[in-house]
Amino acid sequence: MEIKENMDGNIHVFELSGRLDSRTSPEFDEKLFKAMEQGASHFIIDFQSLEYISSAGLRVLNKAHKKLKHSDGKIMMCNMVDYIKEVFEIAGFDTFLPIVPDRQAARNSFN
Repeated sequence: MEIKENMDGNIHVFELSGRLDSRTSPEFDEKLFKAMEQGASHFIIDFQSLEYISSAGLRVLNKAHKKLKHSDGKIMMCNMVDYIKEVFEIAGFDTFLPIVPDRQAARNSFN
């Protein structure tokens, strides 16, 4: 898996490509929580190039959501292909992790 990080104003953006599974989720977890430790509280996760997500990947996002909930932080997810979005819907994660069509919509949700 490849993880690209960048800033869009005060929003921390992660672009994920490849597979987010039990082998690769520890790296994403480390980067995401390191950003939180450094004060980031607004995140966009761009799934445009993600091919697969397992329960291990979902756990990282759930853990991050719980931590951010206590600090008025927010995670927005965008550019999901249908089969990845279906995983979130089946797991019920779409009820507490907002999924928007694209990065612009995600950016606008922070205003």
